[in-house]
Amino acid sequence: MHSPTAQAALSETSLKNYIGGRYVNSAGNEQFNALNPATGEIICNVQQASEADLEAALASAQAGFQLWRKMTGAERGRILRRAADLLRERNDELATLEVLNTGKPIQEAIAVDIYSGADCLEFFGGVAASIHGHHYQFGANFAYTRREPLGVCAGIGAWNYPIQIACWKSAPALACGNAMIFKPAEMSPLTAAKLAEIYTEAGLPAGVFNVVQGDASVGQWLTRSAGIAKVSLTGELSTGKKVLAAAAETLKHVTLELGGKSPIIVFEDADLDSAVSGAILGNFYTQGEICSNGTRVFVQKSVLEEFLGRMASHAKRIRIGNPLDPQTQMGALISPEHGQKVMEFIERGKSEGARLICGGQRAMVQGCEAGWFIEPTVFADCRDDMTIVKEEIFGPVMSVLSFEEEAEVISRSNDTIYGLSAGVFTRDLARGHRVAAALEAGTCWINTYNVTPVELPFGGYKQSGMGRENSLAAIEHYTQIKTVYVETDKVQSPY
Repeated sequence: MHSPTAQAALSETSLKNYIGGRYVNSAGNEQFNALNPATGEIICNVQQASEADLEAALASAQAGFQLWRKMTGAERGRILRRAADLLRERNDELATLEVLNTGKPIQEAIAVDIYSGADCLEFFGGVAASIHGHHYQFGANFAYTRREPLGVCAGIGAWNYPIQIACWKSAPALACGNAMIFKPAEMSPLTAAKLAEIYTEAGLPAGVFNVVQGDASVGQWLTRSAGIAKVSLTGELSTGKKVLAAAAETLKHVTLELGGKSPIIVFEDADLDSAVSGAILGNFYTQGEICSNGTRVFVQKSVLEEFLGRMASHAKRIRIGNPLDPQTQMGALISPEHGQKVMEFIERGKSEGARLICGGQRAMVQGCEAGWFIEPTVFADCRDDMTIVKEEIFGPVMSVLSFEEEAEVISRSNDTIYGLSAGVFTRDLARGHRVAAALEAGTCWINTYNVTPVELPFGGYKQSGMGRENSLAAIEHYTQIKTVYVETDKVQSPY
C-alpha cells in the first residue's frame, strides 16, 4: 500500500521524468516502485526512462546549453543562489521526503542533507561570476585563455545522500555554463526531481537540468552517448570501473567518487571521549551507509581496553527507531537485500575470530517490522586479513585493531586498495600533521571526522576515485581551456 505521509509530501502517486523544465510521461511502459526502507510501503510508482525519453532529455539539454552558456556568470550565479534560498525554505518538507526514501533519521536530514545541498548551490553561485582565463604577453603580440563549459554533463547519483549528491554534481556544472542530465539511484529517486522543480522556480532555463529515472541501463546509455561530454558518478567501485570503461569509447571527461575502507587512528595521548565520538560519527551516522566512514579503527595498545569500554557504552545508547521520530538516532538500512548482506559480514566477522563487543543483531522497531534495522556493531581483536577489515560493508559495523608504533599504523592504514578518507586523534599536533601527510587518502581529519564543507575538495586516492567534488577544484572538472594567440603585426611567409 502507499504511505499517506509520503503522499502528503509527494502529492502524486506516479513520478515522471523531468525533461525540458517539466514532468513528462515516459514514452515507454516500464515502471518501478520507490519504497520506504523502514516500512516496506510503496511511496510512489516511478516511470523508467526509455531510450526515446533519454534522446528527448539530451535534445532538451543541448538546446538549454546553448542558451545557458551565453548568459553571464553573474546571471547564472543569481539563479543558483535563488535555488539555494528555496532549498532552505523547503528544508523540512524535503528532509521528510528524503527520510521516507532513504530510511535515515529525520534529525540528520533536517540538520544536514538539505542545508548542505543549499550551501553547495550558494557557494558555486558565488563562484560563477569569477570563472576566468589568463592573459599572456609576447612582445607586441599576446595570447589569452578562455575557460569554457564542456557541454551536456551526466550526473549519476548514489542512494545514501540523494539531494546532496544531486547538488554537489549540478551546482559546479551549472556554474560553469554546462547543462546536466541527472540520474538518481533507482532506490532513492524522489528528491532529485524536487531539486529540478526548484531550479525551474528559481529561473533556470528549460532543459539545463533534467532528471531521468531508472535502473543501470539508463546510466549506461548516458555513459555511452556521444552527446554527453562528461559523466560524474558517485557509487561503488565495480560501477565506477564500468563507467570509466564505457566512457573511454567516446573519451568523455570522467570524475568518480567511489568507496572506501578508511582508517581512524587513535594515539594513546588522544582525548578518548573525542576519539570515541569521532569513531561513532565515522561508523554509525546514516546507519553506516557513508563512503568516507572510518570503519578500520586503529587504537594504540596502551589505551585499547579503555577505548573499547567507552565505545561499547556509547554505542549501546544509540537510539534505533522509526526514522520519522525526532528522537531516533539510527534508522533503517536502504533495503532488505542490503540488510542481509550486512548481517552476512557480521557473521563472517564472528567466524573469522573477531570479538563482538556490542551489537551484531537485527533490531525490531514497532510499526516498522519490515525494515532492516541493525544494532551498532563493534568488533575487537580484528586482524588486517579479516573480511570485515578489508571489504567495504556500508553498514553500522566497526572493526577495532590495535597498534604499537606510528610507522606501523601508517603502513597498515595504507595497506588497502582504497584511499578516500582518514582520521587521526592525538594531542600532539606535530604528529597529527606528520601522520596526515603520510596517509594515502584524499581527505584527512585531525581530531574530528566526516566534516565536509563545500569550500574543501572531496575525493579519493587509489581506487576510491578520480577527480574532486566541491571547492574551486570542481571548476577544473567542468570546464576546458581554449588558448587564443593574437598576432598584432603582418605575418611574413617563410616561403
